[in-house]
Amino acid sequence: MSTSPRIVAVFGATGTQGMLMTFALLADGTFVPRAITRNCSSEKALKLKSLGAEVAQADLWDIDSLKQALSGVEAVYGVTDYYDPKNVAQGHNSEMLLGKNLIDAAKATDVKYFIWSSLPHCTRVSNGKYANVYHFDNKANVDDYLRESGVPHSILYTGWFSENLWKYNILAPVPDSDRLEVTVARYDAQSPQYFTWVERDLGQCALALLKHYKDPESEVLSRTFYAVSAKLNYTQFASILQQALGKPVSFVSSQTTGMQEMDDMYAFQSEFGLYPDTAIPDPQLINLGVKFHTMEGFIQEIKGRYA
Repeated sequence: MSTSPRIVAVFGATGTQGMLMTFALLADGTFVPRAITRNCSSEKALKLKSLGAEVAQADLWDIDSLKQALSGVEAVYGVTDYYDPKNVAQGHNSEMLLGKNLIDAAKATDVKYFIWSSLPHCTRVSNGKYANVYHFDNKANVDDYLRESGVPHSILYTGWFSENLWKYNILAPVPDSDRLEVTVARYDAQSPQYFTWVERDLGQCALALLKHYKDPESEVLSRTFYAVSAKLNYTQFASILQQALGKPVSFVSSQTTGMQEMDDMYAFQSEFGLYPDTAIPDPQLINLGVKFHTMEGFIQEIKGRYA
């Protein structure tokens, strides 16, 4: 007798996090990913469809479209993009409103489990010192709404994406030399950073939660988890890079990224740390079978980019 597919709706499916989450679901095979996007005809959406994902159109500003896209869905992987131009145009609280819309739609369609990808509340943690890191605070405000919603859920915190090295040109050659520099604004060389290797670790963390949320003994529901691969300061990270790449690598703390909110984000992380009271890697996820990768392994895999 055939059984209905276990569908997981993945939001932000054409972005870094959502696309890699969809890839992880496809590779594992337990669940059928339904990639949610505003444009089902985009190159990335068509690629996901060709690989076996369902693709559905929805707009986080349109609750009716969300309800339609969530029809028949068992679980949701929820992530929002503060810097999407459409969202930026709606003001600083836009991401919080989108997260609430998604939770309301999930509740209305009787979604059984909701994973929310989140970050700390900079204003609260810093006692108001860093009150303008909106893309952190918005997500953390959605945490509160999700906890009060009654929707079965877990909150999955992420770190600084290792893939930022090339996406934002963090690791770059020094002109007229054989040296490389890791450049991060307003970051103390000895302050820890919390790294997430998105391609290898985020998907397996979410999958572990999806596979265990029905098991009361696993204590997945209404809990917070940390999809963080490693905790290192940038001086240590530069040393690992240097050893793997075979060329000098140094860390530079620059004055600015050119964006005040990003500068404040890095200053917050440097001063307060993302998750200073949390064991890294997360022992809860390790107990659920997650095998976190190291930054040494990450660098070995990507070193061809810097040959």
